[in-house]
Amino acid sequence: MASTHGAEVLVASNRGPITYEVREDGSLHTKRGGGGLVSGLSAIGPDAGALWVCSALGDGDREAVRRGVGEPGVRMLDIPADVHADAYNGIANSVLWFVHHMLYQTPLEPVFDAEFRRQWGAYEAYNRAFAEALAQEAAEGAAVLVQDYHLCLVPGMLRELRPDLRIGHFSHTPWAPAEYFSMLPDDIRSQLVWGMLGADRLGFLTWRWAQAFMDCAGSTDPERIFPSWPSGSTPKSVGHSPTGRPPLGTTEIGVHGLGADAEFLRKRAHEADVDERMAALRDEIGEAPDGSRRRTIVRVDRTELSKNIVRGLLAYRQLLDDRPEWRERVVHVAFAYPSRQDLAVYREYTAEVQRVADEINSRYGTPGWTPVVLHVKDDFARSLAAYRLADVALVNPIRDGMNLVAKEVPLLSEEGCVLVLSREAGAFQELGDDAIVVNPYDVIGTAKALHEALTMPPGERAERVKRLAAAATALPPARWFLDQLEALKAAG
Repeated sequence: MASTHGAEVLVASNRGPITYEVREDGSLHTKRGGGGLVSGLSAIGPDAGALWVCSALGDGDREAVRRGVGEPGVRMLDIPADVHADAYNGIANSVLWFVHHMLYQTPLEPVFDAEFRRQWGAYEAYNRAFAEALAQEAAEGAAVLVQDYHLCLVPGMLRELRPDLRIGHFSHTPWAPAEYFSMLPDDIRSQLVWGMLGADRLGFLTWRWAQAFMDCAGSTDPERIFPSWPSGSTPKSVGHSPTGRPPLGTTEIGVHGLGADAEFLRKRAHEADVDERMAALRDEIGEAPDGSRRRTIVRVDRTELSKNIVRGLLAYRQLLDDRPEWRERVVHVAFAYPSRQDLAVYREYTAEVQRVADEINSRYGTPGWTPVVLHVKDDFARSLAAYRLADVALVNPIRDGMNLVAKEVPLLSEEGCVLVLSREAGAFQELGDDAIVVNPYDVIGTAKALHEALTMPPGERAERVKRLAAAATALPPARWFLDQLEALKAAG
Protein backbone atom coordinates (compact mmCIF):
# COMPACT_ATOMS: atom_id res chain seq x y z
CA MET A 1 0.00 0.00 0.00
CA ALA A 2 1.57 3.27 -1.06
CA SER A 3 1.81 6.34 1.14
CA THR A 4 -0.47 9.24 0.27
CA HIS A 5 0.86 11.81 2.74
CA GLY A 6 4.36 10.96 3.86
CA ALA A 7 4.57 11.39 7.65
CA GLU A 8 8.02 10.51 9.00
CA VAL A 9 6.96 9.80 12.61
CA LEU A 10 3.54 8.41 13.48
CA VAL A 11 1.85 7.66 16.79
CA ALA A 12 -1.23 5.46 17.00
CA SER A 13 -3.45 5.29 20.07
CA ASN A 14 -7.09 4.86 20.97
CA ARG A 15 -7.29 8.31 22.54
CA GLY A 16 -5.79 11.28 20.75
CA PRO A 17 -4.36 14.61 21.87
CA ILE A 18 -7.61 16.50 21.32
CA THR A 19 -11.35 16.01 21.73
CA TYR A 20 -14.26 17.94 20.26
CA GLU A 21 -17.53 19.03 21.83
CA VAL A 22 -20.60 20.21 19.91
CA ARG A 23 -21.98 23.32 21.59
CA GLU A 24 -25.63 24.42 21.62
CA ASP A 25 -25.06 26.78 18.67
CA GLY A 26 -23.61 23.90 16.64
CA SER A 27 -20.02 25.07 16.87
CA LEU A 28 -17.21 22.72 17.78
CA HIS A 29 -15.12 23.36 20.89
CA THR A 30 -11.65 21.84 21.02
CA LYS A 31 -10.10 20.52 24.22
CA ARG A 32 -6.42 19.57 24.29
CA GLY A 33 -5.03 16.70 26.31
CA GLY A 34 -1.69 16.14 28.00
CA GLY A 35 0.57 13.28 28.96
CA GLY A 36 3.79 11.69 27.84
CA LEU A 37 2.90 11.28 24.17
CA VAL A 38 1.86 14.92 23.80
CA SER A 39 5.10 16.05 25.46
CA GLY A 40 7.11 13.67 23.32
CA LEU A 41 5.68 14.77 20.01
CA SER A 42 6.24 18.38 21.04
CA ALA A 43 9.84 17.55 21.86
CA ILE A 44 10.66 16.36 18.33
CA GLY A 45 9.65 19.74 16.92
CA PRO A 46 7.18 20.98 14.30
CA ASP A 47 9.40 20.08 11.34
CA ALA A 48 9.65 16.37 12.14
CA GLY A 49 6.74 15.39 9.89
CA ALA A 50 4.80 13.81 12.78
CA LEU A 51 1.22 12.54 12.68
CA TRP A 52 -1.01 11.20 15.46
CA VAL A 53 -3.63 8.65 14.37
CA CYS A 54 -6.42 8.13 16.91
CA SER A 55 -10.05 7.16 17.19
CA ALA A 56 -13.01 9.52 17.22
CA LEU A 57 -14.35 8.70 20.67
CA GLY A 58 -17.54 10.70 21.04
CA ASP A 59 -20.24 12.47 19.09
CA GLY A 60 -18.19 15.68 18.97
CA ASP A 61 -15.16 13.87 17.54
CA ARG A 62 -17.27 12.10 14.93
CA GLU A 63 -18.96 15.34 13.95
CA ALA A 64 -15.54 16.97 13.53
CA VAL A 65 -14.47 14.16 11.18
CA ARG A 66 -17.67 14.45 9.17
CA ARG A 67 -17.23 18.21 8.81
CA GLY A 68 -13.63 17.79 7.81
CA VAL A 69 -12.48 19.77 10.85
CA GLY A 70 -9.08 18.79 12.14
CA GLU A 71 -5.88 19.85 13.80
CA PRO A 72 -2.56 19.77 11.97
CA GLY A 73 -0.71 16.57 12.75
CA VAL A 74 -3.80 14.64 13.88
CA ARG A 75 -5.96 12.17 11.96
CA MET A 76 -9.10 10.91 13.68
CA LEU A 77 -10.67 7.68 12.48
CA ASP A 78 -14.47 7.64 12.40
CA ILE A 79 -14.81 3.97 13.25
CA PRO A 80 -18.51 3.00 13.62
CA ALA A 81 -19.63 3.52 17.21
CA ASP A 82 -20.81 -0.07 17.63
CA VAL A 83 -17.49 -1.47 16.38
CA HIS A 84 -15.58 0.83 18.71
CA ALA A 85 -17.77 -0.13 21.68
CA ASP A 86 -17.27 -3.86 21.07
CA ALA A 87 -13.53 -3.49 20.53
CA TYR A 88 -12.93 -1.04 23.38
CA ASN A 89 -15.34 -2.17 26.10
CA GLY A 90 -16.03 -5.71 24.95
CA ILE A 91 -12.45 -6.83 24.34
CA ALA A 92 -9.81 -4.27 25.37
CA ASN A 93 -11.32 -3.30 28.73
CA SER A 94 -13.30 -6.42 29.59
CA VAL A 95 -10.88 -9.10 28.41
CA LEU A 96 -7.32 -7.87 27.77
CA TRP A 97 -7.29 -5.50 30.75
CA PHE A 98 -8.67 -8.23 33.00
CA VAL A 99 -6.11 -10.77 31.76
CA HIS A 100 -3.09 -8.50 32.17
CA HIS A 101 -4.23 -7.28 35.60
CA MET A 102 -5.34 -10.78 36.67
CA LEU A 103 -8.78 -9.56 37.73
CA TYR A 104 -11.04 -12.45 36.81
CA GLN A 105 -13.13 -14.30 39.39
CA THR A 106 -12.28 -17.55 37.69
CA PRO A 107 -15.12 -19.76 39.03
CA LEU A 108 -17.48 -17.62 36.95
CA GLU A 109 -15.38 -15.81 34.36
CA PRO A 110 -14.17 -15.52 31.69
CA VAL A 111 -16.60 -17.24 29.33
CA PHE A 112 -15.34 -17.28 25.76
CA ASP A 113 -18.60 -17.87 23.91
CA ALA A 114 -20.21 -16.75 20.66
CA GLU A 115 -20.65 -13.20 21.97
CA PHE A 116 -16.94 -13.02 22.74
CA ARG A 117 -16.14 -14.17 19.20
CA ARG A 118 -18.44 -11.52 17.76
CA GLN A 119 -16.72 -8.83 19.79
CA TRP A 120 -13.31 -10.19 18.85
CA GLY A 121 -14.27 -9.60 15.22
CA ALA A 122 -14.83 -5.93 16.13
CA TYR A 123 -11.40 -5.80 17.80
CA GLU A 124 -9.85 -7.13 14.59
CA ALA A 125 -11.76 -4.57 12.49
CA TYR A 126 -10.75 -1.76 14.83
CA ASN A 127 -7.08 -2.71 14.62
CA ARG A 128 -7.31 -3.10 10.84
CA ALA A 129 -8.69 0.42 10.47
CA PHE A 130 -5.64 1.78 12.31
CA ALA A 131 -3.22 -0.35 10.28
CA GLU A 132 -4.71 0.82 6.99
CA ALA A 133 -4.65 4.48 8.04
CA LEU A 134 -1.03 4.25 9.17
CA ALA A 135 -0.08 2.53 5.91
CA GLN A 136 -1.72 5.34 3.95
CA GLU A 137 -0.07 8.13 5.93
CA ALA A 138 3.49 6.88 6.47
CA ALA A 139 6.44 7.95 4.35
CA GLU A 140 8.86 5.34 3.06
CA GLY A 141 10.78 3.91 6.03
CA ALA A 142 8.84 6.00 8.56
CA ALA A 143 8.84 5.24 12.30
CA VAL A 144 5.48 4.17 13.75
CA LEU A 145 4.89 4.00 17.51
CA VAL A 146 1.73 2.01 18.34
CA GLN A 147 0.36 2.38 21.85
CA ASP A 148 -1.12 -0.11 24.26
CA TYR A 149 -3.44 -3.09 24.55
CA HIS A 150 -6.17 -1.59 22.37
CA LEU A 151 -3.94 -2.03 19.33
CA CYS A 152 -2.05 -5.30 19.82
CA LEU A 153 -2.84 -6.55 16.32
CA VAL A 154 -1.74 -3.41 14.50
CA PRO A 155 1.99 -4.18 14.20
CA GLY A 156 1.40 -7.51 12.42
CA MET A 157 -1.31 -6.05 10.16
CA LEU A 158 0.81 -3.02 9.32
CA ARG A 159 3.87 -5.19 8.62
CA GLU A 160 1.90 -6.99 5.89
CA LEU A 161 0.78 -3.70 4.35
CA ARG A 162 4.05 -1.78 4.66
CA PRO A 163 7.12 -3.98 5.26
CA ASP A 164 9.38 -0.93 4.78
CA LEU A 165 8.24 0.74 8.01
CA ARG A 166 9.98 0.76 11.40
CA ILE A 167 7.22 -0.37 13.74
CA GLY A 168 7.23 -0.16 17.53
CA HIS A 169 4.61 -1.03 20.12
CA PHE A 170 4.56 0.16 23.72
CA SER A 171 2.53 -1.52 26.48
CA HIS A 172 1.35 0.82 29.24
CA THR A 173 -0.11 -2.09 31.24
CA PRO A 174 1.48 -5.09 32.90
CA TRP A 175 1.74 -8.24 30.81
CA ALA A 176 0.09 -11.37 32.19
CA PRO A 177 2.12 -14.37 33.37
CA ALA A 178 2.11 -17.19 30.82
CA GLU A 179 -0.13 -19.40 32.99
CA TYR A 180 -2.79 -16.68 33.24
CA PHE A 181 -2.46 -15.60 29.60
CA SER A 182 -3.11 -19.20 28.58
CA MET A 183 -6.74 -18.95 29.70
CA LEU A 184 -7.38 -17.11 26.42
CA PRO A 185 -8.43 -19.37 23.54
CA ASP A 186 -5.35 -20.74 21.78
CA ASP A 187 -6.03 -19.00 18.47
CA ILE A 188 -6.67 -15.66 20.19
CA ARG A 189 -3.49 -15.66 22.22
CA SER A 190 -1.60 -16.69 19.08
CA GLN A 191 -3.12 -13.74 17.21
CA LEU A 192 -2.14 -11.38 20.01
CA VAL A 193 1.44 -12.62 20.21
CA TRP A 194 1.99 -12.66 16.46
CA GLY A 195 0.34 -9.25 16.17
CA MET A 196 2.84 -7.85 18.64
CA LEU A 197 5.77 -9.62 16.96
CA GLY A 198 5.01 -7.75 13.76
CA ALA A 199 6.88 -4.90 15.44
CA ASP A 200 10.61 -4.31 15.11
CA ARG A 201 10.66 -3.36 18.76
CA LEU A 202 8.38 -3.83 21.75
CA GLY A 203 8.56 -1.51 24.75
CA PHE A 204 7.42 -2.16 28.31
CA LEU A 205 7.44 -0.18 31.54
CA THR A 206 9.54 -2.71 33.49
CA TRP A 207 11.61 -5.80 32.77
CA ARG A 208 9.08 -7.82 34.76
CA TRP A 209 6.39 -7.12 32.16
CA ALA A 210 8.85 -7.60 29.28
CA GLN A 211 9.88 -10.98 30.64
CA ALA A 212 6.24 -12.00 31.05
CA PHE A 213 5.58 -11.21 27.38
CA MET A 214 8.57 -13.29 26.34
CA ASP A 215 7.33 -16.18 28.46
CA CYS A 216 3.90 -15.92 26.82
CA ALA A 217 5.40 -15.73 23.33
CA GLY A 218 7.60 -18.77 23.89
CA SER A 219 4.79 -20.87 25.34
CA THR A 220 2.27 -19.87 22.65
CA ASP A 221 4.15 -21.36 19.71
CA PRO A 222 7.48 -22.82 20.89
CA GLU A 223 8.37 -24.26 17.50
CA ARG A 224 8.21 -20.86 15.79
CA ILE A 225 8.93 -18.30 18.54
CA PHE A 226 12.31 -18.24 20.30
CA PRO A 227 12.75 -15.80 23.22
CA SER A 228 16.38 -14.79 23.62
CA TRP A 229 17.82 -15.43 27.08
CA PRO A 230 21.53 -14.55 26.85
CA SER A 231 23.51 -16.11 29.68
CA GLY A 232 23.98 -13.71 32.56
CA SER A 233 22.17 -10.80 30.90
CA THR A 234 18.71 -9.35 30.50
CA PRO A 235 16.48 -10.76 27.72
CA LYS A 236 16.79 -8.58 24.64
CA SER A 237 14.85 -10.07 21.73
CA VAL A 238 12.42 -12.63 20.38
CA GLY A 239 13.30 -14.60 17.27
CA HIS A 240 10.37 -15.85 15.23
CA SER A 241 9.54 -17.62 12.00
CA PRO A 242 5.93 -17.61 10.77
CA THR A 243 6.57 -20.77 8.77
CA GLY A 244 8.71 -22.54 11.36
CA ARG A 245 11.69 -22.43 8.97
CA PRO A 246 14.49 -19.89 8.39
CA PRO A 247 14.90 -17.05 7.75
CA LEU A 248 14.05 -15.81 11.21
CA GLY A 249 12.65 -12.41 12.07
CA THR A 250 13.66 -10.63 15.26
CA THR A 251 11.71 -8.33 17.54
CA GLU A 252 13.80 -6.38 20.01
CA ILE A 253 12.58 -5.94 23.56
CA GLY A 254 13.17 -2.73 25.53
CA VAL A 255 12.12 -1.07 28.77
CA HIS A 256 11.28 2.59 29.30
CA GLY A 257 10.03 3.44 32.79
CA LEU A 258 7.87 6.52 32.29
CA GLY A 259 8.66 9.19 34.86
CA ALA A 260 6.91 12.24 36.21
CA ASP A 261 7.04 15.62 34.50
CA ALA A 262 8.56 17.57 37.37
CA GLU A 263 8.73 20.95 35.65
CA PHE A 264 5.07 20.91 34.64
CA LEU A 265 3.80 19.52 37.96
CA ARG A 266 5.72 21.94 40.17
CA LYS A 267 4.57 24.93 38.16
CA ARG A 268 0.96 23.76 37.88
CA ALA A 269 0.76 22.86 41.59
CA HIS A 270 1.36 26.47 42.62
CA GLU A 271 -1.27 28.15 40.49
CA ALA A 272 -4.15 30.02 42.10
CA ASP A 273 -6.81 27.33 41.66
CA VAL A 274 -4.62 24.78 43.45
CA ASP A 275 -4.07 27.19 46.34
CA GLU A 276 -7.85 27.59 46.56
CA ARG A 277 -8.35 23.82 46.66
CA MET A 278 -5.69 23.54 49.38
CA ALA A 279 -7.53 26.01 51.56
CA ALA A 280 -10.79 24.10 51.08
CA LEU A 281 -9.12 20.77 51.86
CA ARG A 282 -7.52 22.17 55.01
CA ASP A 283 -10.98 23.21 56.17
CA GLU A 284 -12.31 19.70 55.51
CA ILE A 285 -9.36 18.08 57.30
CA GLY A 286 -9.52 20.43 60.28
CA GLU A 287 -7.27 20.45 63.35
CA ALA A 288 -6.72 17.83 66.03
CA PRO A 289 -8.46 18.46 69.39
CA ASP A 290 -5.20 19.87 70.81
CA GLY A 291 -4.95 22.37 67.94
CA SER A 292 -2.14 20.56 66.14
CA ARG A 293 -2.10 19.81 62.42
CA ARG A 294 -3.81 16.59 61.46
CA ARG A 295 -1.74 14.14 59.46
CA THR A 296 -2.95 13.13 56.01
CA ILE A 297 -2.90 9.80 54.18
CA VAL A 298 -3.52 10.65 50.53
CA ARG A 299 -4.56 8.52 47.60
CA VAL A 300 -5.59 9.70 44.12
CA ASP A 301 -6.94 7.07 41.75
CA ARG A 302 -9.60 6.23 39.25
CA THR A 303 -12.13 3.71 40.56
CA GLU A 304 -10.38 1.12 38.48
CA LEU A 305 -10.66 -2.42 39.86
CA SER A 306 -6.90 -2.90 39.85
CA LYS A 307 -6.25 0.17 42.02
CA ASN A 308 -7.40 -1.67 45.16
CA ILE A 309 -9.14 1.31 46.74
CA VAL A 310 -11.48 -0.77 48.89
CA ARG A 311 -8.64 -2.70 50.58
CA GLY A 312 -6.88 0.61 51.15
CA LEU A 313 -9.93 1.88 53.00
CA LEU A 314 -10.13 -1.36 54.98
CA ALA A 315 -6.47 -0.98 55.94
CA TYR A 316 -7.17 2.56 57.18
CA ARG A 317 -10.08 1.21 59.22
CA GLN A 318 -7.74 -1.43 60.65
CA LEU A 319 -5.27 1.32 61.59
CA LEU A 320 -7.99 3.12 63.55
CA ASP A 321 -8.92 -0.15 65.26
CA ASP A 322 -5.37 -1.19 66.10
CA ARG A 323 -4.02 2.27 66.90
CA PRO A 324 -6.74 4.31 68.57
CA GLU A 325 -4.20 7.04 69.27
CA TRP A 326 -4.60 8.09 65.61
CA ARG A 327 -8.30 8.80 65.97
CA GLU A 328 -8.99 12.49 65.40
CA ARG A 329 -5.29 12.97 64.53
CA VAL A 330 -5.27 11.64 60.98
CA VAL A 331 -7.50 11.94 57.90
CA HIS A 332 -7.55 9.71 54.85
CA VAL A 333 -7.92 12.02 51.83
CA ALA A 334 -9.20 9.66 49.15
CA PHE A 335 -9.92 10.84 45.64
CA ALA A 336 -11.59 8.04 43.70
CA TYR A 337 -12.61 9.36 40.33
CA PRO A 338 -15.22 7.26 38.47
CA SER A 339 -13.82 5.13 35.66
CA ARG A 340 -15.54 3.09 32.93
CA GLN A 341 -18.98 3.63 34.39
CA ASP A 342 -20.55 2.13 31.27
CA LEU A 343 -19.44 -1.27 32.64
CA ALA A 344 -21.61 -2.65 35.46
CA VAL A 345 -18.70 -4.12 37.44
CA TYR A 346 -17.09 -0.67 37.62
CA ARG A 347 -20.31 1.00 38.77
CA GLU A 348 -20.61 -1.62 41.49
CA TYR A 349 -17.00 -1.09 42.56
CA THR A 350 -17.43 2.69 42.73
CA ALA A 351 -20.52 2.19 44.90
CA GLU A 352 -18.54 -0.13 47.20
CA VAL A 353 -15.81 2.51 47.63
CA GLN A 354 -18.47 5.01 48.73
CA ARG A 355 -20.13 2.46 51.03
CA VAL A 356 -16.92 1.56 52.88
CA ALA A 357 -15.92 5.23 53.25
CA ASP A 358 -19.37 6.04 54.66
CA GLU A 359 -19.15 3.10 57.04
CA ILE A 360 -15.78 4.30 58.40
CA ASN A 361 -17.08 7.83 58.86
CA SER A 362 -20.22 6.58 60.57
CA ARG A 363 -18.30 4.27 62.89
CA TYR A 364 -15.47 6.57 63.93
CA GLY A 365 -16.42 10.14 62.99
CA THR A 366 -16.98 12.87 65.56
CA PRO A 367 -18.54 16.32 65.22
CA GLY A 368 -15.09 17.77 64.58
CA TRP A 369 -13.49 14.91 62.61
CA THR A 370 -14.37 13.20 59.35
CA PRO A 371 -11.98 10.23 59.12
CA VAL A 372 -12.30 9.81 55.33
CA VAL A 373 -12.53 12.83 53.04
CA LEU A 374 -13.75 11.18 49.85
CA HIS A 375 -14.22 12.97 46.54
CA VAL A 376 -15.48 11.17 43.46
CA LYS A 377 -15.61 14.03 40.96
CA ASP A 378 -12.43 14.42 38.92
CA ASP A 379 -10.58 17.64 39.71
CA PHE A 380 -6.90 17.84 38.72
CA ALA A 381 -6.24 21.01 40.71
CA ARG A 382 -7.67 19.38 43.83
CA SER A 383 -5.49 16.31 43.25
CA LEU A 384 -2.38 18.51 43.13
CA ALA A 385 -3.51 20.23 46.32
CA ALA A 386 -3.78 16.84 48.01
CA TYR A 387 -0.29 15.94 46.81
CA ARG A 388 1.05 19.07 48.48
CA LEU A 389 -0.72 18.23 51.75
CA ALA A 390 0.31 14.57 51.84
CA ASP A 391 2.19 13.13 54.82
CA VAL A 392 1.68 9.60 53.50
CA ALA A 393 0.90 8.50 49.95
CA LEU A 394 -0.99 5.21 49.74
CA VAL A 395 -0.45 3.44 46.39
CA ASN A 396 -1.54 -0.20 46.79
CA PRO A 397 -2.69 -1.56 43.42
CA ILE A 398 -3.36 -5.23 42.88
CA ARG A 399 -1.33 -4.87 39.70
CA ASP A 400 -0.26 -1.78 37.78
CA GLY A 401 1.89 -1.15 34.73
CA MET A 402 3.65 1.76 36.45
CA ASN A 403 1.49 4.10 38.58
CA LEU A 404 2.52 7.71 38.13
CA VAL A 405 0.82 8.85 41.33
CA ALA A 406 3.59 7.04 43.23
CA LYS A 407 6.08 9.20 41.37
CA GLU A 408 4.17 12.48 41.50
CA VAL A 409 3.31 12.79 45.19
CA PRO A 410 6.95 12.76 46.44
CA LEU A 411 7.69 15.63 44.08
CA LEU A 412 5.01 17.91 45.51
CA SER A 413 4.48 16.97 49.15
CA GLU A 414 5.42 19.98 51.25
CA GLU A 415 5.99 17.99 54.44
CA GLY A 416 7.97 15.23 52.75
CA CYS A 417 5.61 12.29 52.34
CA VAL A 418 6.28 8.63 53.02
CA LEU A 419 5.29 6.34 50.16
CA VAL A 420 3.40 3.14 51.04
CA LEU A 421 3.70 1.15 47.83
CA SER A 422 2.37 -2.16 46.55
CA ARG A 423 5.01 -4.60 45.38
CA GLU A 424 2.71 -5.27 42.40
CA ALA A 425 3.04 -1.74 40.98
CA GLY A 426 5.51 -1.30 38.16
CA ALA A 427 6.89 1.68 40.10
CA PHE A 428 8.10 -0.76 42.76
CA GLN A 429 11.09 -1.61 40.57
CA GLU A 430 12.36 1.97 40.77
CA LEU A 431 10.94 3.22 44.08
CA GLY A 432 10.78 0.12 46.28
CA ASP A 433 14.05 0.75 48.13
CA ASP A 434 12.76 4.04 49.58
CA ALA A 435 9.08 3.13 50.01
CA ILE A 436 7.37 1.03 52.66
CA VAL A 437 6.40 -1.95 50.53
CA VAL A 438 3.16 -3.88 51.06
CA ASN A 439 1.37 -6.96 49.82
CA PRO A 440 -1.77 -5.39 48.30
CA TYR A 441 -4.01 -8.17 49.59
CA ASP A 442 -2.78 -7.93 53.20
CA VAL A 443 -5.02 -5.43 54.97
CA ILE A 444 -3.37 -5.91 58.39
CA GLY A 445 0.09 -5.56 56.88
CA THR A 446 -0.96 -2.38 55.07
CA ALA A 447 -2.37 -0.94 58.31
CA LYS A 448 0.98 -1.58 60.01
CA ALA A 449 2.74 0.11 57.08
CA LEU A 450 0.51 3.18 57.45
CA HIS A 451 1.42 3.41 61.14
CA GLU A 452 5.11 3.05 60.31
CA ALA A 453 4.78 5.80 57.71
CA LEU A 454 2.98 8.16 60.07
CA THR A 455 5.62 7.68 62.79
CA MET A 456 8.73 7.82 60.60
CA PRO A 457 11.31 10.32 61.97
CA PRO A 458 11.54 13.58 59.99
CA GLY A 459 15.16 13.04 58.99
CA GLU A 460 14.48 9.65 57.46
CA ARG A 461 11.37 10.96 55.73
CA ALA A 462 13.37 13.79 54.17
CA GLU A 463 16.12 11.48 52.92
CA ARG A 464 13.67 8.99 51.47
CA VAL A 465 11.56 11.57 49.68
CA LYS A 466 14.69 13.14 48.19
CA ARG A 467 15.69 9.80 46.66
CA LEU A 468 12.13 9.05 45.59
CA ALA A 469 11.89 12.36 43.74
CA ALA A 470 15.18 11.70 41.94
CA ALA A 471 14.07 8.23 40.83
CA ALA A 472 10.62 9.49 39.86
CA THR A 473 12.01 12.03 37.41
CA ALA A 474 14.78 9.90 35.87
CA LEU A 475 12.89 9.53 32.58
CA PRO A 476 10.43 12.44 32.12
CA PRO A 477 7.73 12.10 29.46
CA ALA A 478 9.51 13.88 26.60
CA ARG A 479 12.72 11.90 27.13
CA TRP A 480 10.69 8.69 27.53
CA PHE A 481 9.13 9.20 24.11
CA LEU A 482 12.34 10.24 22.40
CA ASP A 483 14.23 7.26 23.84
CA GLN A 484 11.65 4.94 22.29
CA LEU A 485 11.83 6.69 18.96
CA GLU A 486 15.62 6.61 18.87
CA ALA A 487 15.72 2.95 19.90
CA LEU A 488 13.17 2.04 17.20
CA LYS A 489 15.17 3.78 14.50
CA ALA A 490 18.28 1.92 15.65
CA ALA A 491 16.60 -1.49 15.94
CA GLY A 492 17.57 -4.37 13.69
